Amino acid sequence: MGGQARSNMWMDLLDFPLQGRSGKPRTQGLTMVIDKGLGLNATKDLLKTAGEYIDFIKLGFGTSGLYPQDLLEEKINLVKSYGIDIYPGGTFLEIAVLQGKLKDYLTYAKDLGYTAVEISDGTIKITPEVRERAICMALQHDLKVLTEVGNKDPRDRAEVGHYIEQILSDLEQGAFKVILEGRESGKGAGFYDPEGRFLADEVEQVLAAVGDPQPLIWETPLKQQQLELILRFGPNVNLGNIAPAELLSLEALRVGLRGDTLRPVCRKKE
Repeated sequence: MGGQARSNMWMDLLDFPLQGRSGKPRTQGLTMVIDKGLGLNATKDLLKTAGEYIDFIKLGFGTSGLYPQDLLEEKINLVKSYGIDIYPGGTFLEIAVLQGKLKDYLTYAKDLGYTAVEISDGTIKITPEVRERAICMALQHDLKVLTEVGNKDPRDRAEVGHYIEQILSDLEQGAFKVILEGRESGKGAGFYDPEGRFLADEVEQVLAAVGDPQPLIWETPLKQQQLELILRFGPNVNLGNIAPAELLSLEALRVGLRGDTLRPVCRKKE
């Protein structure tokens, strides 16, 4: 089964139609969930139901600052007990940079138990020097570094060459993965047009420069985006900004348990 978990008797009877899905722990085929404010009981239900398919949970935006302290710590520890990385949203770090409190932010994130951080400039302008320093400081705090490229507001869009330079520099500085911006809507931001379609020319330029999609996490909140990447790169493409309620639906896409990915498998066998 290529590392795929047989989690119940159905999969002792049947094979996944789309083979090759990697099992945990994995460095490819990552799924990052965006958590916009789940309570502790909802988080427990999510982890019991689908923890096997989650690699990262992002507490979106600056929601980390709105939880009761004891609940936040309990939630972080709960997620980690399932072998899942957890981190605060990149906007929260941007606020820390804006207020000159990056070092304190990273120290407190580590003390709280976060295992990773997102370094982005989707809303504010961060110089390359500050970005490099943030990556270096996060690594010194033993935090896994996810960086993000692309802007949340299309009015701030830069030339694709700028994003390519950021990606290559971030990876060279030690980033674990680089996230391609898509916001939680998947429309009109980052590498998407207002209808949620990929900006094909920009995507192709990024892929040509990086040479391999493995260092990238694509923010793909919409099914059409997930499907396009799975059909192109296979079940082990890295996908992010997945809504908690869509986790099993996405995993079904990855392994051919939905018609959208089952049909191409059947066609290959004809």
